[in-house]
Amino acid sequence: MKRLFKKLHLWLSLPFGIAISIICFSGAALVFETEIMEVCYRNRYFVDEVKEGKALPVDGLLAAVAETLPDSITITGVTFPSNPRRAYRVELSRPHRAAIYVDQYTGQIKGRHQRIAFFALMLRAHRWLFDTVRPGGGISWGKLAVGISTLLFVVILITGAVIWVPKTIKGLKNRLLVTVNKGRHRFLYDLHVSTGMYAFIFLLLMALTGLTWSFPWYRTGFYRLFGVDVAQTGTRERGGRGGQSQQEGISQRGNRGGRSSQEMGSERSERGKKDDKRMVFAQWQAVYDHLNRQNPGNRNIGVSKGAATVSFNRFGNRMSADRYTFDEATGEITSTTLYRDQPNSGKIRGWVYSLHVGSWGGLFTRILAFLAAIIGGLLPLTGYYLWLRKIVKKRKA
Repeated sequence: MKRLFKKLHLWLSLPFGIAISIICFSGAALVFETEIMEVCYRNRYFVDEVKEGKALPVDGLLAAVAETLPDSITITGVTFPSNPRRAYRVELSRPHRAAIYVDQYTGQIKGRHQRIAFFALMLRAHRWLFDTVRPGGGISWGKLAVGISTLLFVVILITGAVIWVPKTIKGLKNRLLVTVNKGRHRFLYDLHVSTGMYAFIFLLLMALTGLTWSFPWYRTGFYRLFGVDVAQTGTRERGGRGGQSQQEGISQRGNRGGRSSQEMGSERSERGKKDDKRMVFAQWQAVYDHLNRQNPGNRNIGVSKGAATVSFNRFGNRMSADRYTFDEATGEITSTTLYRDQPNSGKIRGWVYSLHVGSWGGLFTRILAFLAAIIGGLLPLTGYYLWLRKIVKKRKA
């Protein structure tokens, strides 16, 4: 049986090893993207000076921000961090996931949320193997290659684990150690055999969860294992997080207002539109104040059109949040859905993402995920070395 697993392990690794290394190394580069961005562009994400209790009213703050935006772009939400040093994040209707950061004490626009070229390249390598994203749902051969490589990586990991199992206790001890003082060959052999086993669980979790982004049929089956229908998750994603459907609604409303103003050519109508926006933003302030008092240990509070979320620093699903709806005219909370009461369809995507990036256990598991991804990238390279050395030895003999 082990001979069969050895052949599978080798002949699946040879053609797909390079792709697996690229996927793993690029994934490792993305683990601490947020922290690196906040260090390199600190002025964008943090305020210049904290003025306790002197944050500007949200209606005036957002109205001033709206004045700087083109007519085709509207404000769709705002995120209030619990850390007073962090700037407010103002969500925009376009482009996808657009946002700007604003100093809540001065009203200064700190900068626009955007991924720098290096991390954009790493994401492109990790998701599409440097291929371009196809508009309109066209086939991306890079995405397909990533999916096939990841699927085969699961088989490679499992066959490698079977091959790894030693026959004796002494053999177990040797396979758990990395020897650094017995030459390059022994070091690279141990690096392949021993560290691969240490990273096995993390790499397997990353591969199994990563496949949900590659193949619809896999995602459907994976979610059904947890009693979740894919159609349910799709509905939740569009509306539950104040996302696309809400953004489109606000954008369309803004566009209608713009057309009406042009047709009427009335300054009075323009002033009325601005007043309406300020009233909406004032209700957002009221909702935030209420939820902040009610949830003193929150990580951040997000408020958008008729909906709000409260996130906490919890282990497990790092995207978990309590969800609220409110009356836009009065700011009164109309419904509350705590995270623990949400159905599995409202939790599974967050769990998949948290397991995939290693954030489920906080900073500690993220560090382990980073190291596991580095090891995952090294496994094919050390495997190529061992295979080539074996070929050379055979030819010399």
